[in-house]
Amino acid sequence: MTVTPLAAHASDRPVPAFRGRIGRDARSGHYAVPGRYRLHLSTACPDGLRIAVAHSLLGRDTACPVTLLPAVPDSPDGGHSALRSLYEASAHRYTGPAVAPVLSDDWSGRIVSTHAPDIMRDLARRFATGGPSLYPCGAESEIEAVERMCAQGVEQAAQRAGSADGGPADREAALGVLLDALGALERWLVGRTYMIRDDVTAADVELWVALVQLDTVHRNHLDASAVQRIADHPTLWAYARRLTTHPAFGTHLDLGGIERRHHDRCHGLEAAGAAVQILDWAAHAAR
Repeated sequence: MTVTPLAAHASDRPVPAFRGRIGRDARSGHYAVPGRYRLHLSTACPDGLRIAVAHSLLGRDTACPVTLLPAVPDSPDGGHSALRSLYEASAHRYTGPAVAPVLSDDWSGRIVSTHAPDIMRDLARRFATGGPSLYPCGAESEIEAVERMCAQGVEQAAQRAGSADGGPADREAALGVLLDALGALERWLVGRTYMIRDDVTAADVELWVALVQLDTVHRNHLDASAVQRIADHPTLWAYARRLTTHPAFGTHLDLGGIERRHHDRCHGLEAAGAAVQILDWAAHAAR
């Protein structure tokens, strides 16, 4: 198998090293057998949080058990020492960090995938039915559009808006992109309970995690005025609060772990917006 070593701390969505898929039947190398596969996740990581929420919504505890990892990776290269043996068994002379998330095959002791979107789709489609349809028929393009908006319009724009490397004009432009995206989401959610259907889908998982990151991570590097403008989307934040009360969402919210992970990875200056919390996530999180 050809792999691409991951750059430590490069981004929250680095190029995945492994892109195996779970197939429909025994004709594929990796086919769906309950108990054969295992997830290795840190819910302090955005991708790990997305997968954990989807896993709970689908009720895949028996079909695909989860091993939880520490919020802060314990290897100097930014990887998890607990995953090192899996990486070394899966790629000859692998030299990159052993990062999460990982979907592994307990039969072979090797990695199937480290690509979060593929893992979520295979969890939803390749095991026995149960739970909501996270990828309903005909909704793939809508879900992908939400994924792009969350990645580019929310998370990347928020990161640029709070970056110490950019000048004031660059930060203001990025803030404009972020506010435009939030405004579009605000208007879309008026009168709706969920993003694209009458029940929760992967689009809701994606947006909820993006909003968690915006308020618990990116807010720390924005000024108070910017945070107040971000908070001025009542429908959007009411939606985030409502999902947080859902057990499949709120029970996985490790606020302390997110904070520790952020401080370990980011050495930027804290801004005034750090003191302006948008949601009291802990108060609403389902337990």
